Amino acid sequence: NKISLTERQVQVLSMICLGMSNREIAEQLGITEITAKTHVGGIFRELHVASRTQAVLVAQKLGLFKNTN
Repeated sequence: NKISLTERQVQVLSMICLGMSNREIAEQLGITEITAKTHVGGIFRELHVASRTQAVLVAQKLGLFKNTN
């Protein structure tokens, strides 16, 4: 039941954890907003979540990103 995210998805997930929008993620990574959205969708499927908030909670639970606040 291992979570396997691509390097890019890990990058995108870290940005979701920072509260960035798809547009901001796209600008930051130099990709289109549609591509950013595709990555987000893939992350949601892999983590079995339906929202950004749930994705952040799962990422924290898995210890993928330390909450720096």
